[in-house]
Amino acid sequence: MTPIRTERLVLRNWEERDRDLFHRINSDERVMEFFPFRRNRTEADAKMDEFRATLDRQGFGWAAAEIAATGDCIGFVGLSRTEDTPFMPTGTIEIGWRLAPEFWGHGYVAEAARAWLGYGFETMELEEIVSFAVAANRRSTAVMERIGMRADPTRDFDHPRVPDSHPHLKRHSFYYMTANDWVGQKKAAG
Repeated sequence: MTPIRTERLVLRNWEERDRDLFHRINSDERVMEFFPFRRNRTEADAKMDEFRATLDRQGFGWAAAEIAATGDCIGFVGLSRTEDTPFMPTGTIEIGWRLAPEFWGHGYVAEAARAWLGYGFETMELEEIVSFAVAANRRSTAVMERIGMRADPTRDFDHPRVPDSHPHLKRHSFYYMTANDWVGQKKAAG
């Protein structure tokens, strides 16, 4: 992938130096509070390799987010196909993120997500980008609202990959943004 630069961040492909952080965010109890699994080091390494290969192959995916001034990787933000969510229409693209806790509350996710929305609507020419999170995950849904996505309760769903052993994680809130919404936001921002 070609790196995307924002005011404070570089959104780029994964590098070997990112492995420790990637494992940490996939095994940290606070980060993974709304997920039914934690990844050990071997699983995290395999997932990072998968993310890197996807970014190489298609030019978008779950990209590393790095603070430009320090070179510190803080987590990931990106766009991804929803093929693992079987009831989503083919071609649906979601936006998502996961950061280490010490980087929460600084506006990094919103900054990176806006850059990815721009890429999705302007470069990929998508008609819609979606996002979803466990209904109780207010941190994520607040970001969705902050970046201008709209809730669509008629599209809320029970995630088919969440096991019955975690019923409190099944229900997901659905958000979306259309290309027209994006254009309107840009005009309003002037």
